[in-house]
Formats: sequence, structure tokens, C-alpha cells
Amino acid sequence: MQAGIIGLGLIGGSMGLALRESKIFKRILGFDTSALHSRQALSLGLVDECVEFEQIQECDVIFIATPLDGIITTLQKLTPSSPTTTIIDLGGAKEKILDSIPQAIRKNFVAAHPMSGTENYGPNAAEQGLFHNKIVILTDIEQSGEYQVALAKQIFIAIGMRIIVMPALDHDRHVAFISHLPHIISFALANAVLAQEEPQNILALIGGGFKGMSRLAKSSPIMWRDVFKHNKHNLLEAINHFEKEMLHAKSLVQEDEWDALIEWMKKANTLHTFL
Repeated sequence: MQAGIIGLGLIGGSMGLALRESKIFKRILGFDTSALHSRQALSLGLVDECVEFEQIQECDVIFIATPLDGIITTLQKLTPSSPTTTIIDLGGAKEKILDSIPQAIRKNFVAAHPMSGTENYGPNAAEQGLFHNKIVILTDIEQSGEYQVALAKQIFIAIGMRIIVMPALDHDRHVAFISHLPHIISFALANAVLAQEEPQNILALIGGGFKGMSRLAKSSPIMWRDVFKHNKHNLLEAINHFEKEMLHAKSLVQEDEWDALIEWMKKANTLHTFL
């Protein structure tokens, strides 16, 4: 078989490396609207060849690893060459994507979200083993073709992933809390420090806690704009819950409720009994 990858950044490039290692595919073709990304992907060995969009459509399996708006645009243009062609998107929010799929290719399509990544982006950020021992969430697969679902599962298992299946509605609400909220908090934390009169003096004292919490603020603004836009309703709900906790903590500090603050923090400590 032949695989095609549309979008050769962190996720698409890492998928190319994972597919090469799995040896499922004879050739791995790539397409990116950025000529620079295409050259980098080739020089890094992420794909065997970069081709035009029309040639990607002839592949047996097509992965779409662009920002979310790009996934929707791509789905409108795809015309699979065979009834068994399998199209797998790798986006971080699902409802809008699933709502946008042309009915003619719905059976060809499998919605997937690999729960893996880093704060870096672009072809140079691609990592060997990025997906190994990570979770991939498949959503609304009852609307996909049986062949396509079986092949998608085979591929994800071959690259070392664990599969969870759930409705897109549940997926988008859950990831708003565990993925999208942490990213927007990290962006906010970075901007809060940068808004101070002399942020460089504050950053000279930087320690592990700040580095850990602000790491996600290095992430791609374009990619995360699309994620926040696509999952707006759930993200706002998550922000509201976070805001409620922050206001509660602020009140405890303002009122010198130190024992209550300890209990509040102890409750937070219990989170890691589930992890």
C-alpha cells in the first residue's frame, strides 16, 4: 500500500516516521502548501517524496495533519480513487470536522485524535516514537466504513498506540478540560508576565515551576486558534470552571483563610491518585 500525508509539521512528520518504522506501506508521500516544509520534510526523511495534491488522492490511506480549518477545506476537495481509500484526520477537535464531511466520502473517513504532541511545531519538530504508548481517540466510527475502521485500527496499533472509541460530542468536551484549557492557561500566564514593566527581570528568576507551566505557550498560534475556534463552546465552559476555582482561591487568600486554602490544595492533590 501507499500512504499520503497532508501537512508535514509535528504531527504529520512524526506520523511519517512512525509509518516508516511500521513497514506497513511501500511508499509514504507528502504534501504541504509550504514549499519550505516540503523541502525540510524530505531532507529529514519524514516522507519518501513530496508530490502534488492530485497524487496524494491516489494513495490507499490519506492522513490529514493540518490545522483544523485546513482539514475541513481539504475534505471538500478530496476525491478518493477507490471505494477502499481510507482518509484519517488527526485533528484535536471533532464535531465541526464531522459535520463538514461530504456524504460522498463519509464511509472513507475515520476521525482520529492522537493524544500526543509537544510544544514545538513544523517539520523540524517531528519525533520518532511520538505516538508510541499514547492514546488515539476514534470518534463516531459507526458512520465510517468497516474496512476503513479496521485498517485505521491496524495502523494505530502498528505504531504502538492504544485505541479509545467515543462520540465526538464527548471527545470535544473532555479534551477541552485536559488539553485545550491547559494551553490557553499557558498562553495567559506568559502574557501576564510579559505585561509587567520589566518582564526580563522577572524571567531572570525563572524556575522549574514557571518553565513547566509556560512550556505550552510555545505552541503554534495558528493551530491553537483553530482548535479554540472549533471547540469554542466546550472551551468556554472549561474556562468558566477554571475561573470559578481561581476566584475561590483569590477569596481565600484575601480573607486570610489559610486553613481553608490548605484543604483546597489537598483536594487538588488527590487528582494524581487517578493518573
